[in-house]
Amino acid sequence: MTCDIMTCDILVSGTGSFAARIIFDIAATAQKPVKVVIAGRNRERLDWLKTAANARASIFGRPARFESHEIDLLEDGAATGLIEATRPKVTVQAASIQTSSVIAEAGNAWARLVAEGGLSATAVFQALISKRVAEAITALGHETALINCCFPDVVNGLIAALGHEVACGMGNVAILSNVFAGSGAVPANKPLKVLAHYQNLSAWRRPAATRSGPAPRVWIDGAEIGDVFATFASVKLTPEPVIDISGASGVPMLLAMAAGDRWTGHVPGPNGLPGGYPVSLSQAGLSLDLPDGITRSEAVAWNQAFEQDNGLTVDAAGHVRFNGVLHDRLARYEPALADGFDVRDLEMVCQSMLALRDRLAATG
Repeated sequence: MTCDIMTCDILVSGTGSFAARIIFDIAATAQKPVKVVIAGRNRERLDWLKTAANARASIFGRPARFESHEIDLLEDGAATGLIEATRPKVTVQAASIQTSSVIAEAGNAWARLVAEGGLSATAVFQALISKRVAEAITALGHETALINCCFPDVVNGLIAALGHEVACGMGNVAILSNVFAGSGAVPANKPLKVLAHYQNLSAWRRPAATRSGPAPRVWIDGAEIGDVFATFASVKLTPEPVIDISGASGVPMLLAMAAGDRWTGHVPGPNGLPGGYPVSLSQAGLSLDLPDGITRSEAVAWNQAFEQDNGLTVDAAGHVRFNGVLHDRLARYEPALADGFDVRDLEMVCQSMLALRDRLAATG
């Protein structure tokens, strides 16, 4: 780990495919000077991402510059050291101990639990590093917009319940809003607004004729669409994480944040809220940009209902609950875990969940 100060506009922690998409799209699209630091523990991977990103900025003639910072965010105090060393305007946290590829896995008991109980089975894994980064930002009093890319529809609520600020996440609702906008079903220059929870994505991974269940809510030019599945029948996502869209979706927002510009679009977990919303960015930060006729409380309740039916919720007292099928599947293996936990015990619960994951992953 290095200790040199390398202040930056955007810090990206993580070296996986999601982080790479963010970095490479910044390199190809930045219109104003921007300095990006890429942080992670794999030196060889860091070197490549730095080299490739700077090359891409040169190819496209963009004023972006990339540096790297070797660090293991699982080490004690590492997150604090990283924020102190880079002092970013925007912190993009994309490092996780749970890969998103779990949604396409099969063949063991853990994969089946996630398939049946939902991705909220992985929430504590997704939250671990993001929580530590949020703690470091709070402790240092550093003013940086925290963008948590790790399961933000749910994890951002956990971060907020711990008393930390989190601006938003990337992907999920923005996957759907952008594929809808690019589908040809939305007339040119007509505003599009979408309410969508991550659970809405699964329908779009299936053929159009087999889609069912709750659809996202979509407004075109202020009018809500009655049959979303029919309107966007031509849209289909891959079974795997659609990183080419999700990782790209937040790049215009990141660049606007770094430059102090305005922006409008869609994000999951804004200010710790559940699910995804249309938002606007100003000097005051992110705020909901809802269609006329729907209130903030209605939009939040609509999103929250998905996890209340099946998933993970955290109440005002900080108690985390597993709900629906997820609760039942966890109770089959670990009744004590299924009963939920205090959000302040997240790290201890994470260790218990890791032991369960390892045991089930070894079971056919």
